[in-house]
This record gives sequence, C-alpha cells and structure tokens, in this order.
Amino acid sequence: MSFMRQVSQALDDEHRANLELLGRAERVFSRADDPEAQALAGQLVRHLEHEIGRHFGFEEDQLFPLMADAGDGDLAEMLGEEHDTIRSVAEELLPLARAASAGALAPADAATLKRLVLEIVERQVAHIQKETMALLPLLDDLLDEDTDRELAFAYACD
Repeated sequence: MSFMRQVSQALDDEHRANLELLGRAERVFSRADDPEAQALAGQLVRHLEHEIGRHFGFEEDQLFPLMADAGDGDLAEMLGEEHDTIRSVAEELLPLARAASAGALAPADAATLKRLVLEIVERQVAHIQKETMALLPLLDDLLDEDTDRELAFAYACD
C-alpha cells in the first residue's frame, strides 16, 4: 500500500519490517532447538527495547492528540490500549529473550519464551493490521504538508 504522507509511509515501512521479524520469530520459536533462535532472539531484544517504545511513543505523543482534536479520539484510545497490552507482554518477554540471545535461557523457561513470543506476534500483527487499515489512511487525510514534514523530521531524528 502506498501512502501520500511521509509519516504514514515511514510508519508503514516500519510495520512491514516488524511483520517480517514477527513472522520469522513465530516460525523459529515454534520449533524446538532451532539453530536460528539465538540470533533471532537478539533481533527480538532490539525490537522490544527500542522499536516498540520509539514507535508507540511517537504515535501516542504526536499523532493521537491530533486524532483526538480531529474527532478520532476513540480510535486513538483503542490503539493506545493495545500499546499498553503489547508493552506488558514485551516487559515479560524481554528478560527471556535477552537470556536466549546470550545462549543462557534456562530449559525451564523455554516454554514461557515460546508462549510469550507467540503472544506478542499475535497481538502486534493484529495491531499493525488495524493501524494499516485505519490509522495510516486517516493520517493521509489529517496531516497537511507542513505538519507532515515536521512530524516526519522529528520521527526520523528520534
């Protein structure tokens, strides 16, 4: 899908990269003793530590208030609630993913790691689909050229 605004396009590009990572995580962590698991756990750690916070924070701080002002506060509120749920899962998953990336995951934690990876995949994929179908097209209509440029620059520098 192609979007008119820089902000929409940047978020869509991140969504696509995240979907690729999440798809790989689902495949790898669904199998026992996959040799790719340790390296992928490191990528997952980066995603959990940096990408979720940066992406969600930008939406919550910059975009959701604009949406609320334009009368789309219900959508912003629903997406924010999903952010909170995803953050909660990420917080529980992060120490296990760190241990797996270091090759130090306790055998007793393997099932929990798998469950949490599959949960975050499910939640993020559904969330990304909502944003792609509702948020990004809305931003194309909501943002004017100057606001889009300012927000895109701020996001790129974050």
